[in-house]
Amino acid sequence: MTVLRKNAMAELERVPEDKLEILLQFITKLTGENETKKENGDLEQFIMPSTERGKNADEYVRGLREDDRI
Repeated sequence: MTVLRKNAMAELERVPEDKLEILLQFITKLTGENETKKENGDLEQFIMPSTERGKNADEYVRGLREDDRI
């Protein structure tokens, strides 16, 4: 165990028990292990595959603009 980790553990021992909840929330946010990410699940399931019309949308809009100029 490193000196820094030992110092952190010693400070943790001094934290009052009623403040431990706040400290745990902070550590969870700091380490990036947020529970809300796990609750969201896989958001990729909501992405729809592109259609042929969607792939050519820019070309379609350009055609509309050109037709409008005439």
